Amino acid sequence: MTQLQPAKIATSALVFTGILLISLSLRSPITGIGPLLDDISQQLGISATQAGMLTTLPLLAFALFSPIASSMGKRFGLERSLMTSLVLITLGLTLRSLGSTDMLFIGTTVIGAGIAIANVLLPSLTKRDFADKAATVTSLYVLMMGVGSAIVASIAIPVAKWVDSQAINLLPNWALSLATNLVFPLVAILVWLPLMRSNKISVHTQATHERHGYVWRSSAAWHITLFLALNSFLMYILISWLPSILIDSGFSHEQAGVIHGVLQLATALPALILIPLMAKVQDKRKLTLALTSMALLGIIGQIIAPMQALWWALLMGFGIGGSFIIGLALISLRTANSYQAATLSGMSQCIGYSFAATGPLIMGAMYQQSHDWRTPLLMCAGAAVLWAACSFFAANGRLISRPLESDTRLLPLEIS
Repeated sequence: MTQLQPAKIATSALVFTGILLISLSLRSPITGIGPLLDDISQQLGISATQAGMLTTLPLLAFALFSPIASSMGKRFGLERSLMTSLVLITLGLTLRSLGSTDMLFIGTTVIGAGIAIANVLLPSLTKRDFADKAATVTSLYVLMMGVGSAIVASIAIPVAKWVDSQAINLLPNWALSLATNLVFPLVAILVWLPLMRSNKISVHTQATHERHGYVWRSSAAWHITLFLALNSFLMYILISWLPSILIDSGFSHEQAGVIHGVLQLATALPALILIPLMAKVQDKRKLTLALTSMALLGIIGQIIAPMQALWWALLMGFGIGGSFIIGLALISLRTANSYQAATLSGMSQCIGYSFAATGPLIMGAMYQQSHDWRTPLLMCAGAAVLWAACSFFAANGRLISRPLESDTRLLPLEIS
C-alpha cells in the first residue's frame, strides 16, 4: 500500500497538469484569430460575412460534437477521448495555417470539433479524479483558458509583423502567426501520452444510455443548461461586436483593441478570487447572482456612459467569466458520478453553443435595422436579467436525480 500511494499522487499530479495544458487550447484558437481578421480578409479576398463565420463556425461545431463527446467518453474512456481532442485541435490548427481559404474554414471546423470534445469531457474528468476539489480545479483550468487566449491574442500582430520584416514568403504572415498556436496542444499531447496506459473505459451498453438519458428530462439540468447558454450568448456577442461598438462610440481602432483585450483578460481574473471563495460560500446562488448583476451593470453602463467603456468591459468580463467558472463547476457539483456529469456537460454545451451561435447574428441584424447600438445592447441587458434570474435555480444544492426518485434532499455544495 505504501508503494501505491506515491504512484497515485504522481498520476493525479500528471492528470492535473494535463488538464491545465489542455485548457490553454480551448479558447485561444478562436479569440486569437480576431486581431488578424483584417489581414486575412484582405489577402484572401473574403467578405465581412465570411470573416464573421470564422467565429461562428467553432460554435456550431461545439453544438454538433458536444453530444457525441459524452458518448466517446463512455465508449473509449476519458483519456483516449481527450487525446483525440488534442489531435483534432492540432490537425485543425495545421490546416488553418496552410494559407488558403478552403483550409482556413476546414481547419476552423476541425478545431471546433476538438475543442467541443474537451469542453464536454474535462468536467467529467474533474468529477472522476478531483470530486472533492471540483470548483478549485475548474477555476484553475478556466484561468488557464484565459491565459492562453491572452497570450495568443497579444502575440498575433507582433509575430505577423516579424514575419514581414524577415521577408519570409513561404506562407502569408497571418498563416505563420496562427501556426504559433500549435505550441499549446503539442506540449499537452506529450504530457498526456503517459496517461493513455491508465485509460478507463466504461461498459457501453443500452442500459448505460437509459441510465443517464433522464438528464435531458431533468428540470435541474435545464436550469444549468439555460444558465450556461445565456452566459455564452452574451460572451460571444461581446467577443464579436465590442470593438465595433467602441469604434462607433468614438474610440480609435487601437483603443478598441486594448479594451477588447481587457474584456478577455477580465474573464480569467475571477478564477483567482473564486478559488478560495468557492470553498467558503456554501450557497452558490449568492455568487452567481452577484456575478450576473455585475455583467448586467456593465451592459447598462455601456448604454448610458459609453466613454467609460474600460470600466464596463472589466465588469462585463469579470461577471461573465466568473459565472462561466461556476456554471462548469455546477456540472460536477450537481451530478452523482462522472458519466452523469458527461451527459449533463454534453447537453448543456450542445444547447448552449447552439444558442450562443445566434447571438452575434441577432446583434448584427438588430444593428443593421436600427443603425445604432443602443437597441441591441438593450436586448443584451434583457438577456442578462433573464440570466440573473436563472442563476437562482441553476445554483441550488440539489443533486440531479432520476425521475420518481424520492431522495431529493438539499445537499450543501461544499468544496474542501
